[in-house]
Amino acid sequence: MDRGTVGSANQGRLKVGVRTEGRSEVLTPAGELDHHTAELLREPLDAALEQGHTRLVIDCSQLAFCDSTGLNVLLGARLKAEAAGGGVHLAGMQPVVARVFEITGAEAVFSVHDSLEAALAD
Repeated sequence: MDRGTVGSANQGRLKVGVRTEGRSEVLTPAGELDHHTAELLREPLDAALEQGHTRLVIDCSQLAFCDSTGLNVLLGARLKAEAAGGGVHLAGMQPVVARVFEITGAEAVFSVHDSLEAALAD
């Protein structure tokens, strides 16, 4: 079920698509995830968890940039999802985004997959 795209009040720097695929809630951020746009991802993540979706898959294939604020949004969602018996799966990270997770060690606390298909199959 596709629920559309959460808009951007930040000159279109980030848009987030949200849909349900089987037992997973798939969020697809497209653009730059940073201090100015983080709420645009935090809101649909929180909404998914409030609706009882505890298996969150973040399709990172269209994410061009992620700073520490964006990373903290994902880490916060991970803690909430795990507390509810689920988890956060990251899929298809571009090299520039993967590097942020590698440098900070955050890749060790997420389930990271090469593709969306792999994340959904896990």
